[in-house]
Amino acid sequence: MKIVKNSGDIVEFDLNKLRKSLLKSGATAVEVDTILLAIKEHMYEGISTKQIYKMAFSLLKKSANAHAARYNLREAIRLLGPAGFFFEKYVARLFSYENYRTITNLTLQGKCVSHEIDVLVKKNETISMVECKYHAGRDVASDVKVPMYILSRFNDIKERNHGIFDRKDIVSKCWIVTNNRFTADAITFAKCSGLNLLSWNYPEDNNLKTKNDNSSLYPVTCLTTLSIAEKDKLLILDVILVKEIINNSDCLNRIGLSPNRMKHVLKEASELCKYI
Repeated sequence: MKIVKNSGDIVEFDLNKLRKSLLKSGATAVEVDTILLAIKEHMYEGISTKQIYKMAFSLLKKSANAHAARYNLREAIRLLGPAGFFFEKYVARLFSYENYRTITNLTLQGKCVSHEIDVLVKKNETISMVECKYHAGRDVASDVKVPMYILSRFNDIKERNHGIFDRKDIVSKCWIVTNNRFTADAITFAKCSGLNLLSWNYPEDNNLKTKNDNSSLYPVTCLTTLSIAEKDKLLILDVILVKEIINNSDCLNRIGLSPNRMKHVLKEASELCKYI
């Protein structure tokens, strides 16, 4: 059966691919088989991947909110837009949980001009600049022009000492992080130029998806028991990760949730973060 991707491309429906993604949500094999059976009953030639996703998400939510939240991860990261400001904070949290010191949204003077830096991180005396490329569209990829441009900025910045963490700091490494993916040319250029890349699916064993699953670093936008407006309120309060709700449940009271709503949100958050 042919289905239509978000990009408009027409491809053959891959049942095994859908099965794997559902299993990764934490649902049992029996639950996944039941969901697949229900989806197959509503399939038709030319159905969009977006419609299939909506059906899968709705059925997972009936099984367990945490399963649906985990399945919704990529969309949840996209919801850290639209400007990408909260995506930058989210990226800083990822580095922080790997024992980096982090600073967001600062300006550094380069050899030639000044540069706005999304995130600066330090670990073991090594300081890296981190540039975040947020895309609202799911199918937009960061092509080779992105690392080429950022490399020129990095080369200008690393020529000078900066008073950031200490008085004579040198920025010696550079990361580029995107919520989508990099093209093959972008990856090749970055490898050749010594730039570090992080995307939804790259590197293969340590990408945004695996970092979340391995360390439960899910953004609050994952949660299915909160409305979009409530999620936005948490982000404004600088509550970026689901883990931060568990450790500070008072933030739910601050955004106006009733005790009963708080109970449901905390249940989902706990179930989501204990799964690896």
